[in-house]
Amino acid sequence: MSAARAKVQKPDPAAPLDLRSDTVTQPTPEMRRAMADAEVGDDVLDHDPTMAALEERVAGLLGASAALWTPSGSMGNLIALMSHLQRGDAFLAPTGAHVLDAELGTAAWLAGGMPRPLEHDAGPGRVSPAAVRRAAAGDAPYYALNTRLLCLENTHNAAGGTVTRPEDHARVAAAAKAAGLAVHLDGARLWHAAVKLGVPPGALTVGTDTVQVCLSKGLGAPVGSVVAGSVEFVRQARRLRKMLGGGVRQGGVLAAAGLVALDRIDLLAEDHRRATTLAAGLRERGWRVQEPETNIVLVAVADLGGTLARFRESGVLASSMSGKVRLMTHADLTDASITTALDRIGPLTQDSPVRRAVRGAS
Repeated sequence: MSAARAKVQKPDPAAPLDLRSDTVTQPTPEMRRAMADAEVGDDVLDHDPTMAALEERVAGLLGASAALWTPSGSMGNLIALMSHLQRGDAFLAPTGAHVLDAELGTAAWLAGGMPRPLEHDAGPGRVSPAAVRRAAAGDAPYYALNTRLLCLENTHNAAGGTVTRPEDHARVAAAAKAAGLAVHLDGARLWHAAVKLGVPPGALTVGTDTVQVCLSKGLGAPVGSVVAGSVEFVRQARRLRKMLGGGVRQGGVLAAAGLVALDRIDLLAEDHRRATTLAAGLRERGWRVQEPETNIVLVAVADLGGTLARFRESGVLASSMSGKVRLMTHADLTDASITTALDRIGPLTQDSPVRRAVRGAS
């Protein structure tokens, strides 16, 4: 066994615990074997067979006619927006959506869309049918923006991994359709929503024209997302992917890991359980923590930068989201990892290093 493989299987117990994201996971030995043994072909020329198998499986899970692998979720979202929008068209999305705040403005820069954020009037990360109807209202003068698209996100990352239920999603999608809008779903963590609700992923895609799902967020694949929709959409999406530099050759090496990743969807319930345990432990120690719905724990602090630095010094790596500390549970963590993280962070007491950081250098 190589030293690199041994390091993956037996992490240093004194090493920092990485809770920055559920994308920091290492490929499992099973994934590595599948990647090494994958049947491959030139995906640009002939459609790699393992890539095709992955796309067919994801399309079936999502209730879509066809699907296309992309190197990243951002590219998958961008391809969908480019297919739905003409230059100068407006699109709607919940405030804080990934397509608005975390994709470097490509929705406007490359897809030509003008973003119109919608407030969360139906709960954190969620918008109501009425809000969509108001924002999509027609009868505007010729020089006004044409609103063409609604982008939804489930789970909603910036709101703390919040979940939209099937019936709520269906009502919002129906309102968009009635207003003449196409619907794209950024489902980077749709698997988490499905597991939380105990429903198949396809129950959360009703009424959508396109859906993007991620294979690395939570599921542990080293790279890759899939965008799905109609056969005609995927035909166009393949051209757009090539235009954006996303065509791959022997892509089956990567798709093989994605196929293994899909087998761990049910295990996301463990990530959710550990997030709940982490949040409860932090509250017991005096921290202000939002109750997680899935695997994202948000901690409200007065000094964000100082608290992140103190967490890092204590051996816990965290990130920031919506002005809060974000801690994310994932496949490479165990129950013991959560206990260790809580011990390292410690209580929010008057004389603790982290408390002094929260009070800041004011």
